[in-house]
Amino acid sequence: MTDKPTSAFLRLQSEMAEFARERDWEQFHNPKNLVMALSGEVGELAELFQWLTPEQAENFPPEKRQALEHELADIQLYLIRIADRCGVDLEKACDEKIEHNRKKYPPEKCFGRAVKYNEL
Repeated sequence: MTDKPTSAFLRLQSEMAEFARERDWEQFHNPKNLVMALSGEVGELAELFQWLTPEQAENFPPEKRQALEHELADIQLYLIRIADRCGVDLEKACDEKIEHNRKKYPPEKCFGRAVKYNEL
């Protein structure tokens, strides 16, 4: 019998659920609390970029690289956990959203322009 292939999303979702179960944290992992925690993590990511110039942000300071990686991971893991608790197939939702954006922002209308779809 061969193992069924799984996506990175599903693997991480399973690991996060197990992590919460092992600590009896599922009681705290309702969608509202998880969104609040996610918001805090996004704030921590923003803090890393707060006073950087655009050029510095493009060439993120090496001494802060691990902090950047950890904040991005925290955000990703909270998103995966929220999706799990809300019954959302995050991989499918991402695929659908990318396709939706392709239709909303056709290259021939938006190439090189930073405007919202209703201004194209």
